[in-house]
Formats: sequence, C-alpha cells, structure tokens
Amino acid sequence: MTQPHTTASDAFPYLRAATAGVRHHTRALSRSPQPEPVGRSHLDTLHAHCVELHRLMDQLAETVRPPHPGAGRHLAAAHTRLWQATTEIHAAFHLLPAASEPSTQCRPEQLPEGPPFLTICQRHLAACHSVRRKTTPADLNRPHTTACMR
Repeated sequence: MTQPHTTASDAFPYLRAATAGVRHHTRALSRSPQPEPVGRSHLDTLHAHCVELHRLMDQLAETVRPPHPGAGRHLAAAHTRLWQATTEIHAAFHLLPAASEPSTQCRPEQLPEGPPFLTICQRHLAACHSVRRKTTPADLNRPHTTACMR
C-alpha cells in the first residue's frame, strides 16, 4: 500500500486555517471606518491563539533542535518572544475596563472556583508552568539579538 503524497500546502491545514482567520480579523478591523474598541473578549481570544501557537512552537523547536541546532536556537528564541507577547496580552486584558466584573485583578488562589472571566488567567498559569520548565528568567530578560543569516 502506498502512502498518499502530501504537498507542503496540505501538511498543516489547521494552522493555515487559523492563520487565515487571524488575517481576516485584521483586515476587517482595518477596513472599518470606525473600528470597534478592543474589548476583553478580543484579547481573551488573541491570548488563546498565542498560547496554542506557543505550544506548537515548543513542539517544532524540540523536533528541529537535534538535527539542526542553529535552527533550533532561532526557534527557541521565537518561542521566548512569543511567550513575552502572550504575557503582555494577559496584562492588557486586566487593564481594560470591566463593567460587569467585580474585580480586574488576577487572583491565582481563586482560579478553580473563580468567576468565568478568570479563564484567561487559568490558561496563562497553565502555560506559565510549561514555560518555567524550559525557560530561565535570564532567557526571558535577554534582549533580542538574532539576525538573518542569509
């Protein structure tokens, strides 16, 4: 039995669909004459997308690193930068006004029973545990120094 031939464009259909969704949302926001203000739901969705992208980047870096250490280092740097962006999105979420929510503070001790708006905090803390296992504080604070090698 022969395996079906998979082209590069067919290899990651879900990733391509997610990318198309992000592009569509970006275009819709830029075409609007009076853009709708960004709310917590927008940032929550963007945070979820970034966390999943971070998880994918982690898997890619792990598979690329052994045969291609140089490429693995660049993916590891991208992994770190993506986590920094995800952390900033989480912080911005808590700075937006919340009309119907009693508190805008992230309270990890209340997460299991906490109100629904803390789901972003639950997601962020779960991802944070993964980051702490693989990334040092020095890595997170290191300035971006990689450049195009071509």
